Amino acid sequence: MGKVNLLIISFILVVICVVFIFQYINKKASPIIMSYAEMEAKKLSSIIINKAVSKHITEQVSSDELFQITQDSSGEIKAIDFNAAIVNKFLTETTNSVQINLRNIEKGDIDALEFADSVLTTYDKEDLEKGIIYEVSSGVIIGNPILANVGPKIPVKISLVGDATSNVSAEVENYGINNALIQVYVNLKISEQVILPFYKKTIEVESKIPVALKIVTGTVPSYYANGLNQNSPSVVLPAETEE
Repeated sequence: MGKVNLLIISFILVVICVVFIFQYINKKASPIIMSYAEMEAKKLSSIIINKAVSKHITEQVSSDELFQITQDSSGEIKAIDFNAAIVNKFLTETTNSVQINLRNIEKGDIDALEFADSVLTTYDKEDLEKGIIYEVSSGVIIGNPILANVGPKIPVKISLVGDATSNVSAEVENYGINNALIQVYVNLKISEQVILPFYKKTIEVESKIPVALKIVTGTVPSYYANGLNQNSPSVVLPAETEE
């Protein structure tokens, strides 16, 4: 066998070995890196969601506005219902705020962020202006804490997909003697695509945020109008798709 043939065979073997090594590393590394990426995507989304709920609901809507409580002449609670007009208004504003702010982060338009101060205390502005929410060190693949920050950085981006949905839920229970305790929550769910240079995955981010607490004199009724002990009607806002 000539030297030329030997070099060709050696080159082919090296290429095959490199391909198999990269496939092995990719198969092993992708779940680990994606786990870090998912965690950061949910963390960022939670910051935006909580700030939007705080601004558009907690700071503006009182617990008295949220409910329509009907009592009989003896003070017993006959029915508890949501104030549909108020609920739908603030849910729409909140959901829209979440979508706009996440879309601005996706585009890297940080100056347009409604909650820029809160986001920039946790995330780097220069990265966000490139649409990067986080950079995972490739050293995390090794699984050694000492080497966790070793190696090139892998950028993580997000993209909104699907619809954003929100509703209000309430939990009603007896409180003390002849009192009802009503706890109100906003439930908001969005779908995001977490994007790595070599891999992407769609995840759902769900948040349940307490927004009001009210104590009402009267025994907790066995019936709640429109299923107050479950959920209000959902508000659905479609995520805009890029052309």
